[in-house]
Amino acid sequence: MTVPDTGAYENIAPSLRQYFVHIPFFLRLLCFVMAVLVLARPQTSNHWKDSEVEGIDMMLAIDVSTSMLAEDLRPNRISAAKEVASRFVADCPHDNIGLTIFAAEAFTQCPMTTDHTSLLNMFSGVTCDLAAGGLIDDGTAIGMGLANAISRLKESKAKSKVIILLTDGSNNQGEISPQTAAEIARLNGIRVYTVGVGSNGTAAYPFPLPGGGVKYVQVPVEIDERTLMEIADKTHGKYFRATSTRRLAQIYQEIGKLEKTKLVVKQYDKRYEAYQPFALVAVLALLLDLLLRLTILRRIP
Repeated sequence: MTVPDTGAYENIAPSLRQYFVHIPFFLRLLCFVMAVLVLARPQTSNHWKDSEVEGIDMMLAIDVSTSMLAEDLRPNRISAAKEVASRFVADCPHDNIGLTIFAAEAFTQCPMTTDHTSLLNMFSGVTCDLAAGGLIDDGTAIGMGLANAISRLKESKAKSKVIILLTDGSNNQGEISPQTAAEIARLNGIRVYTVGVGSNGTAAYPFPLPGGGVKYVQVPVEIDERTLMEIADKTHGKYFRATSTRRLAQIYQEIGKLEKTKLVVKQYDKRYEAYQPFALVAVLALLLDLLLRLTILRRIP
């Protein structure tokens, strides 16, 4: 019985294709390894760095007493103040900005930072609920709010140190008078820009009813403009009156044209995803594997 053998081919030199026949297997193996690395989510390491930018050191002091719920500004005073101030912060990417809120008491909502994303997140949580819910005493302690903001700015080395004080009433609470706080600001080289918020005459104020619902009552607008002017004059700042949301936005734009100074800012870089190079290698290895298997290294069953 005659059987075929390969003896006639044993002296034939192997072709280039035979040397590369296992390359598709290694390409698929490489693709698998890279896919595993991508799923492991490699990340760059955190680090601190110092950078020099043009900007100013600034504290926003916002009144959160219940009178800020009046609806002479739309939708109400506190919401209009937050909206306009948030746009102002977004337009000052290199300024070192912090936030103080006050009613009968004052505290720092956010210390000065160039991380405006975090600042805006904290800003979004500013409401009049603390005073309305009785968590802090209701009232307007302008001196306390100003003093709290000064405590955050007094150690600053910036050439321009500014406080934007926004309120809709007159000082009726607190252990520090507005005049005393203004003198402290002057001695520390801090300019205070005061903003009185509210229409002239009366404003619609929502009173909750026991059975549910809201009753609107016209209440008089009482802004101690004389005191706010004194604070601004003493600190070489300026007093503004905002009777509408549009006017409030114009005031912030005017304040935004202040003199800038060079600041050395310490920035913290978070981890960033570093999977892109591994994903690129995996895709290229898969495409090359498919190309070789369908062309020069194609196998016929």
